[in-house]
Amino acid sequence: MILNYIWISLILLAIIIGLIQAIWMGNISIFSDILNSTFTNAKTGFELSLGLAGILSLWMGIMKIGEKAGAVNTIGKGVAPFFTRIFPEIPKKHPVFGSMLMNISANMLGLDNAATPMGLKAMGELQELNKDKSSASNAMIMFVVLGASGLTLIPTTIMAYRAQLGAVNPADVFLPILIATYVATLAGLIAVCIKQKIRMTDPVVLSTIIGLTGLVGLLIWGASQLSPHTLSIVSAASAAIILLAIIAWFILQAMIKKINVYDAFIDGAKDGFKTAVGIIPYLIAILVAVGMFRACGAMELLENGLAWCFNMCGINPDLAGAVPTALMKPLSGSGARGLMLEAMTTHGVDSLVGRLCCILQGTTDTTFYVLAVYFGSVSIKNTRHAVACCLIADLAGIIAAFAIAAIFFS
Repeated sequence: MILNYIWISLILLAIIIGLIQAIWMGNISIFSDILNSTFTNAKTGFELSLGLAGILSLWMGIMKIGEKAGAVNTIGKGVAPFFTRIFPEIPKKHPVFGSMLMNISANMLGLDNAATPMGLKAMGELQELNKDKSSASNAMIMFVVLGASGLTLIPTTIMAYRAQLGAVNPADVFLPILIATYVATLAGLIAVCIKQKIRMTDPVVLSTIIGLTGLVGLLIWGASQLSPHTLSIVSAASAAIILLAIIAWFILQAMIKKINVYDAFIDGAKDGFKTAVGIIPYLIAILVAVGMFRACGAMELLENGLAWCFNMCGINPDLAGAVPTALMKPLSGSGARGLMLEAMTTHGVDSLVGRLCCILQGTTDTTFYVLAVYFGSVSIKNTRHAVACCLIADLAGIIAAFAIAAIFFS
């Protein structure tokens, strides 16, 4: 229901602000801009879905091999102690645990193309366990919030952009991104646990969180020991090696069990294509609404208002230049990426604003894209508290990003 209200609000606000501009400012062309944005974003949504069809077919085919070989189930057993506590509705040793872990792992490695198919595979399995097929289950909400909070250990793409624009040290945002994205994920996890009354003081849950915190700390220390060039190479190579190792493991395991690997892949690929087609309406809906909101000038008004608040509160006015990226990130990944590049080009790749925009870009995933794609893939209409918990994670990540940027680069 919340997505319904947000979608309606974005469209109606765009039309109302367009009317105000036309009547009081004489800007009649604003209506053409708003209308053209709907066509452009509808086309973009369709093209994104078509591009996603190939990726989904590939990775859901691979996941099907792993599923039939029993490899996904093996992964699920490994994370069962922790996952059974934060996903109490799911039966112990259910194969969905393996799918969820692989999705989260791919996100952590910055492998978006692999993470989405694995996530949609997990959503399909969670829907099979869901009693109310039109309403999100607690397990779905926890999984989507963890995905939308976007815990990323290797921000390879962002470092590549900084290198292309001539940054002195392209990897100097690595540690700030790692800290900020961990804060966002932890905030999302806590929010869902409180809402669903999951006991975080459970020894397994508490020890896992402490262990992950220690792992993040170890990675921060290890990254600080490498040169920027070496860190970039190691990050990219590690992600590729891990992914290829998983594919090889699935295939070898299937061969040992004498499973027809090719047929298993085709079965999974067919499911991937069907999923991609089913996403199209949901993706177009959210992209069109966000595009109208931006085309009418509402986003610019919001940015200017927040910049004024920054000045009134005595906050470094330079930080206000990153507000557009912070506001856009939950709504549009490509939009936030464009604003990040624009900020680095305008203010300087090594400026405070440029670096802060990079941190914001790497802190969380595109919340409303994730909500639209994941819930849309299984035809969920009532997302319950998913949006609120995702936005809590976003807010925590944004606050952490601003604070960390001020500490590291002011």
